[in-house]
Amino acid sequence: MTFTEPRRGWLTPMRARSADENHRVATPLELFFDLCFVVAVAQAAVPLHHDISENHVWHGVTSYLMVFFAIWWAWMNFTWFASAYDTDDDVYRITSFVQIAGALVLAAGVSSAFDDGNYLGITLGYVVMRLAMVAQWLRAARADPQRRTTALRYAAGITVVQLLWLARLALPEEWSTPTFLLLVVGELLVPILAERAPGGPTTWHPHHIAERYGLFTIIMLGEAVSAATIAIRSGLDTGEHVSDLVSVAIAGLIIVFALWWLYFDRSAQGLLTSVRAGMLWGYGHYFIFASAAAAGAGVAVAVDYDTHHADISGVTAGYAMAVPVAVYLFFVWLLHIRPHQRGPLVVAYPAVAVLTLVAPFGPAPVHVIAGLLVVLVAITVGLGRRVPDRIDVGHRPG
Repeated sequence: MTFTEPRRGWLTPMRARSADENHRVATPLELFFDLCFVVAVAQAAVPLHHDISENHVWHGVTSYLMVFFAIWWAWMNFTWFASAYDTDDDVYRITSFVQIAGALVLAAGVSSAFDDGNYLGITLGYVVMRLAMVAQWLRAARADPQRRTTALRYAAGITVVQLLWLARLALPEEWSTPTFLLLVVGELLVPILAERAPGGPTTWHPHHIAERYGLFTIIMLGEAVSAATIAIRSGLDTGEHVSDLVSVAIAGLIIVFALWWLYFDRSAQGLLTSVRAGMLWGYGHYFIFASAAAAGAGVAVAVDYDTHHADISGVTAGYAMAVPVAVYLFFVWLLHIRPHQRGPLVVAYPAVAVLTLVAPFGPAPVHVIAGLLVVLVAITVGLGRRVPDRIDVGHRPG
């Protein structure tokens, strides 16, 4: 592996890195950061599986989406900041470790959030992660005079929203969802407002961002494989329904392989041509990441249903897999295929997504979905490479 720069000292001025820097790749710290976030993702996916199997579908889905937002947003902000300001000095590393510690606190609070609606642990872990980012932005403001206003806007915006998250803990339970949605909007607005500061946007690196998002997608799909493996192993331990479980395992594996193939068929670097394009692409990945991790819960629900450990109908069990796959396909199409391609391939993704949502009404929905995805991969290979990209891969304009 080729790293970006030699190791630096205790405290290095946090100057902006070049958006055109050659050989920019993920650092060992970024890879370690991603790995630690897997713990939080796993803690969110497991109760989703159990809630669906126990017919608490609405509670499971809403709780999962809320918890996953905290995980994704903290990861995303670290990723974009690191792309522009990673100094890899000792203070930067220690601050990143604080963010990782916050992620582990968040993970420890997931069970209480799902079971009791108690978001204290998750909120505290989240606030720790976000306030560590404030420290990073203040360092950037000091060392990068040109973008000082941008960095200060980030620091101020993040601080205000974190105070509101803490205040939310004191509100009545019936206000929980509306205030959550309002604060999500507040979080999403901070980068939009900060990047419009007079000094100009941060100098994130298109290739680096595309690589980081690809790596996190792999981790989400790996989490799906892990969750499905644990569920199938538990089913096999009973010694019953072995043939059904082996069949579900093969279909689930094919689904994950196909999801990987479809995401990585084309490079995304050439899509990140402006701040606006980068934000839309980055924000849209919430649905790709969340649905990829939820696919593992879908396989686990199918195992519960086949072994008669689920209190749901076959249609509901089928939708536990169909919905995340359809969401994943739609957003891969929206973010990767539609900007790149023209012709039949642009129609194929939405068509397969719709057929995926119909599959639960027939027999063996997981197997049908696996077959649909194999067909889509074949179409992508057969048609996608015959049509040149509409977007040339290159660097973001200055």
